[in-house]
Amino acid sequence: MQDLKWGIIGCGDVTEVKSGPAFKKVPHSTVVAVMRRNAEKAADYAQRHGIETWYTNADALINDPEVNAVYVATPPDSHADYAIRAMRAGKPVYVEKPMALNWAECEAMNRVSRETGMPLFVAFYRRALPYFLKVKELIDQKIIGDIRCVNVQLNWQPADRELGQGPLPNWRVTPEVSGGGLFHDLASHQFDLLEFLFGPIQSASGLTRNQAGLYEADDLVVASFAFESGVLGIGSWCFTVNSEQRMEQTQLIGSKGKITFSFFENFVIVIETETGSETLTVPFPDHVQQPLIDLIVRELRGEGKSPSTGETGARSSRILDWITT
Repeated sequence: MQDLKWGIIGCGDVTEVKSGPAFKKVPHSTVVAVMRRNAEKAADYAQRHGIETWYTNADALINDPEVNAVYVATPPDSHADYAIRAMRAGKPVYVEKPMALNWAECEAMNRVSRETGMPLFVAFYRRALPYFLKVKELIDQKIIGDIRCVNVQLNWQPADRELGQGPLPNWRVTPEVSGGGLFHDLASHQFDLLEFLFGPIQSASGLTRNQAGLYEADDLVVASFAFESGVLGIGSWCFTVNSEQRMEQTQLIGSKGKITFSFFENFVIVIETETGSETLTVPFPDHVQQPLIDLIVRELRGEGKSPSTGETGARSSRILDWITT
């Protein structure tokens, strides 16, 4: 494949800055068509981003002869359907995360990828970001010795739209659309990256609660997990604290020190050893998916390898299933 001509199914918020512009900034890659069920919004997106063709029907985009690769950027409840249709049409797929509603759907997607020979990639873009590659480098260099355990903590306040009279929770806290709640949306990134750093997680379990009753999904999750390497982990995710309690950090405890970093909140990495403390700052690029998209394009051109595939992406969904079911 010489040049990638992407069609985007679901041109919503995630495609405005995080991913959409990146497809046109990567060499040998462009966007030739977009699809959204709302014609006015589809036309507006295409006009603003300089894309000639727009559709309101996914099959029309998938079967467009100008489109030779498909990016599925809809909520998770339609990931499997659109990705499978695109692969059966002979087109490689890049799909948003979580990869699907559950591990069973992910496995169905991977099965079709194997049957058709069409590559399948998942938007776990932290595997390619310089910030997280720096964390991996520090681990691999044994800056804090052998890793003993991982402690993930996330406490966030409810969104304004979830409170007050006539609340309007979005799809991320609607389990039949997202697969769960905010835990599924955010922890999918975290577990995927932790496997990238430490290898496969062989077991995980958890407890879930809906304490505040703001929406149907769980708003509190606590979990424990074990890596095949022997590293152990614990985590807690609470989405109903007040703003003053907001905190998100992950600590890696080693035999010779500790590394503290953030998945979502800042660009700082703190290294603590017996010789003292060091703080590193590694900012994110303007379009956070661009480094991964570049690697995907390279793989499809036969020039490299993407670190995030359907097989790795499915593992994250299996871990979420273990913890919440």
